[in-house]
Amino acid sequence: MRKAYIDNIRWATVWLVLIYHVCYMFNGVGILGGIPGAENIPAFDTAAAMVYPWFMVLLLLLAGMSARYSLSKRTGGQFIRERAVKLLVPSTLGLFVIHWITGYLNIKMGGGLDFIPAPLVYPISAISGIGPLWFIQTLFLFSCVLVLLKKLDGRDRLWELCGRCGLPMIILLALPIFVVAQVLNMPVLTMYRFGIYFVAFLIGYFVFSHDGVQEKVERARVPMLCAATVCAVVYAFQYHRTDYTSPDCLQSVITNLYLWFTVLAIIGFAKRYMDRETDLTRYMSSSSFGVYILHYPVLLAICYVICTYFSFPAICNYLLALVIAMVLTPLAYELIRRIPVIRWLVLGRRK
Repeated sequence: MRKAYIDNIRWATVWLVLIYHVCYMFNGVGILGGIPGAENIPAFDTAAAMVYPWFMVLLLLLAGMSARYSLSKRTGGQFIRERAVKLLVPSTLGLFVIHWITGYLNIKMGGGLDFIPAPLVYPISAISGIGPLWFIQTLFLFSCVLVLLKKLDGRDRLWELCGRCGLPMIILLALPIFVVAQVLNMPVLTMYRFGIYFVAFLIGYFVFSHDGVQEKVERARVPMLCAATVCAVVYAFQYHRTDYTSPDCLQSVITNLYLWFTVLAIIGFAKRYMDRETDLTRYMSSSSFGVYILHYPVLLAICYVICTYFSFPAICNYLLALVIAMVLTPLAYELIRRIPVIRWLVLGRRK
């Protein structure tokens, strides 16, 4: 039941995450975690702000759809065992193999090495090196909850009911998206938005996994794009040059309308124009998970070196970081996937 356009949205969004993180590294709106003192270009902050509200919601919705297709061919136990290897191993054991680099550089740039005893630097670096792996940690948690929900609804009545959603009801899903954006948000660690991400995952599983729903969204792709464009203008005007990860932004009505219409427009246009495979798209799909896992420590190391040892103009910092990361990340993936044991620890792959 694989659908090419879902895979194509997923790998394209993963690469968009990499591009976003380049902007984030040099952000000038006060978001923690970037390179201290790095020169900033405001236009790139605006670009980052325009994708931040919706790209992870989109990935979680696609993950919910994929979970439905996977569970249709597996038992709950098989599903969880597969997810444990693919998701839990890289986001726990993998921290001690490569993601300690992320933790170490963040500690170093924050001045923490002056206070942490030398024997504790490595374990603390590893534990604090989660970075974007929060996504696969939450995805594993959501998968476990989903198996429980499936057992409670053994006859799939809720799934069948959701398949009857017409376009007005699909649009009105913006309301629960807005409501859950207000709850289950971690303080400080703003990326852990359990409410909206879990509901997006469930909407993907129960609603968007239906072919009929996907076809309705495809037919409405142009109106959805128009609505998303209008919301984007209002959103950009309201939150220009502000912290786009703040609760004031992420919990507002306009932000959630913008993200929902954007998600609908992307799914609609992708189903219409991207539902095909080539050798390139097959490779991009197969490597996208590895690119997601590896891109952050690679990118952070690149940005640290550029800003510490060189004095390039700001635009060169952005472009060099982007180009080098886009080359080195897939190279790191190709290397690691060929090393037994390391491949399992970092990528969750036995072969």
